[in-house]
Amino acid sequence: MYFVSSNENKYKEIVDFIQALDRPNFTIKFKQLELEEIQSDSLEKVSEHKALKAFERVRYLTLIEDDGLFIDALNGFPGVYSSYIFKTIGNSGIIKLLSDEKNRKAVFRSVFAFHDGKNIQIFVGEKCGSISHSPEGEGWGYDPIFIPEGFENTFAHLGYEFKNKISHRRIALEKLCTWFLANKQK
Repeated sequence: MYFVSSNENKYKEIVDFIQALDRPNFTIKFKQLELEEIQSDSLEKVSEHKALKAFERVRYLTLIEDDGLFIDALNGFPGVYSSYIFKTIGNSGIIKLLSDEKNRKAVFRSVFAFHDGKNIQIFVGEKCGSISHSPEGEGWGYDPIFIPEGFENTFAHLGYEFKNKISHRRIALEKLCTWFLANKQK
């Protein structure tokens, strides 16, 4: 199976998770490609479209992941536009948008889409939390500003290995692996 993405950091997280499962028959290779992203307010629809496009280009079992940071006080923004917003205003821009906000609740969502050439399966993971008042720790993406529920520090401050045990991506990957091993490895 190929994980198709332009983001090698996501691939590293996926591989680390799969290795922790200790399943020798479950391997994922990386195919770095830019995929067209449709305009939609649904991560599931965006992921499904990307999975179709990835399969057209790779012609083999494909897996894609799309995620978004949904902030309550900003009516779910940046949501499906998280990647673009991160590239344009970054974490400092998000913190600036929330500068006068008391409600800093947010949800990180991860959506994996697996395509076998015939069917697409969708797997969703969510992690509730809040947005910090300033970046904290070393990490990529929104990790320096997202504080998972039940913790006082950001994903970045908690560290890469710990984040991978509790993240939205981990939750979605667990669902994917459970389904895949039950349905594709018979």
